[in-house]
Parts: sequence; structure tokens; C-alpha cells
Amino acid sequence: MALVILTAVLLLSLVLIALGMPGLWVMIISAICYNILVGGTPIGWVSLIGVGLLAVIAEVIEFGLAGRYARKYGGSRRASWGAIIGGILGAILGFPVPIVGPLIGAFIGSFLGALFGELTAGGTRRAATKVATGALLGRVVATAMKMAIGCAIASWIFLAALG
Repeated sequence: MALVILTAVLLLSLVLIALGMPGLWVMIISAICYNILVGGTPIGWVSLIGVGLLAVIAEVIEFGLAGRYARKYGGSRRASWGAIIGGILGAILGFPVPIVGPLIGAFIGSFLGALFGELTAGGTRRAATKVATGALLGRVVATAMKMAIGCAIASWIFLAALG
């Protein structure tokens, strides 16, 4: 029964990741709770540390790619930092849409942050829009990469729980 609940939580966590919520961390907490519920350490410490490191890497990738893509599309350092900070603020503040608000907010925040950063660095509107579009694309790629890492983490935890 505990394995069924763990599986359900892992699948729900993947949905949370897609919605811009902390699904990776829910997975890790569910693995720890599974160990407590079942008794002992069916999911070993090596696995828990491994998935924890993967989660940290996923978070760094998620917030860094918007800035990297802003630079790739010709943006300034200011546009890059604007995309990163805008994405974080957008995710925190969200968007007034139930459930998917944080994800939409992160996308809009990355775009507006890069746009604002490039415009204040002296870029033209056309160039700033191109840079902001790059930042938005980076954010989309980052979300897809985070989902892929989430699938790897869920698989790792599930297989470790099987023993």
C-alpha cells in the first residue's frame, strides 16, 4: 500500500513541476516519508543524496537558462540578470490564473525582465524584444529540462523503493 501511495505522489509531483511548483522537493520529501512509513531505509541514503543533487542541478538549470538564452539572442548582462530575476519574481508572484499561475508568471517575468534589462542597457525596442523572446524560449526549455530531470528522479525513487 505504501508503494502505491508513493507512486501516486511521484506522479502528482510531475504535474506540479509542469505547473511551476516545487514537485522535485515533494518527491524527495515523499521518499523520506516512505522510509519512515515502511521502516528502515528501503530508499537508501545514496539514492536520497543523489536525487537531492539532481534536484539542486534542476533548479540551477531552470533559473539560469532564461538568462543564458537572453545572452544567446544578443542581450546584455543586464538583460540576462533581468530574465533571471524576472522569472523568479514572476514565479513567486504568479499570475491570476488558478493552478498554472506560477508557470505563466515565470514565463512573463523572464520576458519582461529581459526586455526591461535590455532597454535600460540602451538597446532598441526591436533588439530588446528579440532578447526577451530568447529569454522566454530559455524559460520554456528550462521547464522541459526540469520535467525530464523530474522523470529521472521519480524513476530513481520508485526503483529504489522496489528494492
